[in-house]
Amino acid sequence: MDRRRNPYTPNAGAPPRYLAGREVELDDFRTLLYRLRRGYSEQSLIVTGLRGVGKTVLLGRYREIAEDEGWVAVEAEVSKSTAFGPQIASLARRALLQTSPRAKWNDRIHRSAAVLKSFSLSIQPDGSLNIGLDVDPAAGQADTGNLNDDLADVFEAVGLAARESDSGVVFLFDEIQFLSKGELEALIGAVHRTVQRELPITFAGAGLPQLPGLAGDAKSYAERLFRFPSIGELPGPEAIAALTEPAKLEGVEYDVGAMDKILHYTEGYPYFIQEFGRAVWNLAEGPRITEADAVAAADLVDDELDDSFFRTRVQRCTKEELRYMRAMAELGPKEQKAVDVALLLQKQSEQVSPLRSRLINKGLLYTPNYGYAKFTVPQFDRFMRRYMPEIDGQPPT
Repeated sequence: MDRRRNPYTPNAGAPPRYLAGREVELDDFRTLLYRLRRGYSEQSLIVTGLRGVGKTVLLGRYREIAEDEGWVAVEAEVSKSTAFGPQIASLARRALLQTSPRAKWNDRIHRSAAVLKSFSLSIQPDGSLNIGLDVDPAAGQADTGNLNDDLADVFEAVGLAARESDSGVVFLFDEIQFLSKGELEALIGAVHRTVQRELPITFAGAGLPQLPGLAGDAKSYAERLFRFPSIGELPGPEAIAALTEPAKLEGVEYDVGAMDKILHYTEGYPYFIQEFGRAVWNLAEGPRITEADAVAAADLVDDELDDSFFRTRVQRCTKEELRYMRAMAELGPKEQKAVDVALLLQKQSEQVSPLRSRLINKGLLYTPNYGYAKFTVPQFDRFMRRYMPEIDGQPPT
């Protein structure tokens, strides 16, 4: 079939032609904005899930919904290589200027801008974050240099300006698990302040499954301030819709046998569905995609996932870290006891615990329960067995 008409989008964060199975999460976000705009409190949302389940796509839809509802949405991806203070200062500045254009500032918005300038100067004294904030800094507000204290002042100031302008602001953060404990504590505290003041400003984020525990460790009231919807593989009907609906838009149908093969391979994970859909489309003659087409495409999907999705995640790992993950893969895809992995490596748990910690820090593992670890990437056990056929073997160069 014509590759130019291929309707599948297996790219990081790329919205699919048909978003299946996320209606509850989208409705929850609409409800959050509706209630905040009318002065009611509502828990903010932090979406969690494994890699490839569509968290970034969901944040993109949140942005679209917010803009459709007249809110200002500012978004960012958290990274260990990007300082959080300047990043949040830049986003807050953008939010203020978008809700309140400089020509329409009144006294209330001037005061908000002054608070934001104080914060920006405390974060970056050279003034590079203050373009468009032609006011004097507000002495005694957001200027302590302590992010936990100052960020709450900033969120309050931006929220007050938004309310004055009959608007609202939503901060959208991806990869929140990479925030330090202090940064996460400051962010939670800032959202708490806006709830207490009943302001039209909120936060929605996404990250790996360990986030509820990290948030609870940072602030004991986090579980009351946020909801943590977990998204994962799509149930059968929704997985079928994610596969078949994009093709229908191009006049192409799937045989039942083809759908069964693809759903068995992908296990309902959205990214894998997009990857398999693209591969089988490019292979099939059409206009129907058959079971034989799906069988023929499976090896191509293996190769593509290995190259574009899996292998990039292990290239920054040491040989010892790879052996640890290969031992986990030997035990299966489910969460594994640390002691069992150590036993397979013929080590004591204390000897390999630093490896486990480093892999958690790199975002390759998470701890669903005390003493257990699980891959953050679906089907990673399959990949590790392909990548390193033997636990004591060497990966390909």
